[in-house]
Amino acid sequence: QVQLVESGGGLVQAGGSLRLSCAASGRTFSSYAMGWFRQAPGKEREFVAAISWSGGSTVYADSVKGRFTISRDNAKNTVYLQMNSLKPEDTAVYYCNARRSTTWTTLVGYWGQGTQVTVSS
Repeated sequence: QVQLVESGGGLVQAGGSLRLSCAASGRTFSSYAMGWFRQAPGKEREFVAAISWSGGSTVYADSVKGRFTISRDNAKNTVYLQMNSLKPEDTAVYYCNARRSTTWTTLVGYWGQGTQVTVSS
């Protein structure tokens, strides 16, 4: 099993930046692909970004491409999401996810408790 704990959320003005972190427990962190999802009030949870177990491959939702960057440090069992040029529509609870699969169209795998990101206009 993998336990995930997100941090780094908060309130920021539009155009600002935040860096989310997700710390994972367990010795098998490097064998999991890692992703970030988000869920806004009244909306379904949606995919944001993902990174392969090695960090050599990343994928992004079109809505965040060019503004967000996902990265991982396997030595620290941590995955990051650097969010720049934030918009009010980025406001959501952001969840970290770990999975064996490299398909990101389903809500499977292990989840953190989420961290709130609020972008004011």
